[in-house]
Amino acid sequence: MSGRQLISNGNPMEKIVGFSRAVRVGSFVAVGGTAPVDANGKTVGIGDVFAQTTQCFEIIKAALEDAGSGLADIVRTRVILTDIDNWKEAIEARKKYCIDARPVDTIMAINRFVNPEWLVEIEVDAVIPETPGSSHE
Repeated sequence: MSGRQLISNGNPMEKIVGFSRAVRVGSFVAVGGTAPVDANGKTVGIGDVFAQTTQCFEIIKAALEDAGSGLADIVRTRVILTDIDNWKEAIEARKKYCIDARPVDTIMAINRFVNPEWLVEIEVDAVIPETPGSSHE
């Protein structure tokens, strides 16, 4: 596969702001900051870091699959929290999705997100392994 593949999940802000849920270039897939929202843009799991982290990873899983990748291909996660004391809940949810891939991880805290209901956002990078006879450009 060559070129640049833009992955959308239909969020209307993608065109307004100018971003993609994920971008694949060759065997590399980057999934941008993923918020805990449903298909209508409403926050999932208000006040619940575990539920919000789970929702983020469900969105990420779908984006990776749309890019021809999957959870097993994740090489880096970034867990961004508004309260660093919530890290254990976020990591418990993350483990369900990353225990087999065991990617490198960064956990950090910021003051707030665009939507104050969001307690967490997740970013991931994935690399799709080349299979014999394939060529990623």
